[in-house]
Amino acid sequence: MSTAAHKSPVTDWTVVVPVVALLALVFSWGRDLPGFAVVLVALCLGGAVLAAVHHAEVVALRVGEPFGSLVLAVAVTVIEVALIVTLMADGGDKTASLARDTVFAAVMITCNGIVGLSLLVGALRNRVAVFNAEGSGAALATVATLATLSLVLPTFTTSKPGPEFSTAQLAFAAVASLALYGLFIAVQTVRHRDYFLPVATEAGAKKPDGSGDGSGDGDGEHAEPPSSRAALVSLGLLLIALVAVVGDAKAVSPTIETGVAKAGLPNAVVGVIIALLVLAPETLAAVRAARRDRVQTSLNLGYGSAIASIGLTVPAIALATIWLSGPLLLGLGPVHMVLLALTVVVSALTIAPGRATLLQGGVHLVLLAAYLFLAVSP
Repeated sequence: MSTAAHKSPVTDWTVVVPVVALLALVFSWGRDLPGFAVVLVALCLGGAVLAAVHHAEVVALRVGEPFGSLVLAVAVTVIEVALIVTLMADGGDKTASLARDTVFAAVMITCNGIVGLSLLVGALRNRVAVFNAEGSGAALATVATLATLSLVLPTFTTSKPGPEFSTAQLAFAAVASLALYGLFIAVQTVRHRDYFLPVATEAGAKKPDGSGDGSGDGDGEHAEPPSSRAALVSLGLLLIALVAVVGDAKAVSPTIETGVAKAGLPNAVVGVIIALLVLAPETLAAVRAARRDRVQTSLNLGYGSAIASIGLTVPAIALATIWLSGPLLLGLGPVHMVLLALTVVVSALTIAPGRATLLQGGVHLVLLAAYLFLAVSP
């Protein structure tokens, strides 16, 4: 990223678009939108996604890794949680499985979509994508544990009928999720921060085939960090853009729900679409990082978003059940449990060597395609 990108005038599109998208959210909130208005809001949503990625990169360049990827992952997840709680409060019993569907969709999209695309892009550039196995392995273990505790166990517990936790079980899952999330953040940012930094070969060192001079000339690797003021402005605009992304997604969600119902598709498809929309900033940021030979940053975004999605959503939903009426269905069905187990096994085999080829990226993308196909045609 060049330093010129941080000296944009106030009329720069990355400043204007988030504000316009936020205004679109204000004028569309709580209203039934006609077709043309839905299209306009959708365009604002897309622009806000691109602006969010730009500002996330500015903040990341200022604070460095792994804090940069952490900022985007946590910011998106906090607003995603707010969206889920809002939709559940408005939807009644028909949204009983929305939290499960959205969180599981986020896990599959991050662990297979973001990771698969990043490995594919990194391998296309350098033949072999190189990353830090220690950090990525720790993140994957955290994702697997959180997903099993929160999404698999409710299917097998017997205190309540159906794929539900009892009050005590839900409280335990919430506390365990928060504890694991906090422990992971402490390891990632303080105690073992070096496990989550891009390895030297990603920055332009000799590649596995012997090419390259090790000079570290990756795109943006030596860009001058923006000033503190510029980073704070970008942080504010990042938050505005993310609020607009999730709020505009909620504004178009009635149209999405109506379209899903008219097409005769399962209700879970709504959760998939919501997850795809709110994870768009992380996806674009991860792909751009992989293009700059920073695959570890991409994996930080992917696995970090999955951890934040479960670790923050489950406690928030547990707290929200105090005033939310109706059941809270968290347990996955057999098909989704198989896909989750396969994702964990394949991810472990991908991460263990610390190197991946086009094949590993392709395998993860096929798993994502299988999940999306089975969501539409269960």
